[in-house]
Amino acid sequence: MSLILTFLGKGGTGRTTVAIAAAHQLAAQGKRVLLASQDPSGAFEHLLGSAVGIDPQEVAPNVQAVQFRTTVLLERSWDELKAQEAKYIRSPFLKKVFAQELGILPGMDTALALNALREFDASGRYDVLIYDGDGDQTTLRMLGMPEIASWYIRRFRKVLTDSDFYKALSPFIQPVSSAVLNVDWSGDLFSNPEAARANNMLDDGKAAVTSPERVLAYLVTTDDEVAIATAKYLWGAAQQIGLTVGGVLVNQSSETGQAAQELQPLPITPIPSYPGRGWQPLVEALPNLTDATQVPRAMSVNLAERKVALFLPGFDKSQVKLTQYGPEVTVEAGDQRHNLSLPQELKGNQVTGAKFQDGYLIISF
Repeated sequence: MSLILTFLGKGGTGRTTVAIAAAHQLAAQGKRVLLASQDPSGAFEHLLGSAVGIDPQEVAPNVQAVQFRTTVLLERSWDELKAQEAKYIRSPFLKKVFAQELGILPGMDTALALNALREFDASGRYDVLIYDGDGDQTTLRMLGMPEIASWYIRRFRKVLTDSDFYKALSPFIQPVSSAVLNVDWSGDLFSNPEAARANNMLDDGKAAVTSPERVLAYLVTTDDEVAIATAKYLWGAAQQIGLTVGGVLVNQSSETGQAAQELQPLPITPIPSYPGRGWQPLVEALPNLTDATQVPRAMSVNLAERKVALFLPGFDKSQVKLTQYGPEVTVEAGDQRHNLSLPQELKGNQVTGAKFQDGYLIISF
């Protein structure tokens, strides 16, 4: 398994520059690095000093780079979808639809990029995957996608199976599925092998995002007040999905300045301006990017007191909302919603109280 490393921050703060420097640093430590970009503008290739294709190619010792192009990723995923359809349906109806004629729907690019990262991770060819994406809420929604998708499946599955419609239909599911499909769906519409495989992938994705040994982000800012405010907001939004932020990189600066005040207790590291050639000054300035042992965790659980504490920096009490519908406990902060993954001892229990104190939302059950 690989470590997935990404950088968050306002546009123009130098995230791509930092990502390339990070690739060189980790490669010098003997790690096999894949540097993946979703920027089609050519800036990535210009900074890298090398042409980058749709398949990984070596750009430096121990460093490979790849350009995520949504149209190509869509074609490859569509071919896999049609292969699965042909496997389970005797008369496939998607076989006459070609990926080359499909348009790109909003959000499809990040979903395809996440799937590509998953496949590169599963390949065993890399120790570190560095994702140079938008670095904003789009990236966070991408990384939070397994949790959200899992919630939709779990919630609608429960609604469907409890409905009178499903109970009336269920006696016919098995004979109809046996007659039309090459799969046994008896008992549960969601129990076929591909559905189980998809659920396992989502579970793996959720576990990875909340583990700093598997997925880790760093904030990139300059000493500009707007850039620092953006970084602080993204820190809180990252905590919402359980993503660990390992520290702050103050780019184009020799001191930490205001960032140290606004973004404590995160480790703050000043990074000099990129001189335009030679990555060594930036490589030497970077901290150890794989060590996130000294940063606040997104969620802590106290089973003895039946309390859960969520660390939500950058938000105040008026921006945080807690709701519970049935067994689901949802926290909304800013423009992000998160359905809590509670330990078994607290699942399904009613919330008895909540308070927001010193950046923490403390929930009692």
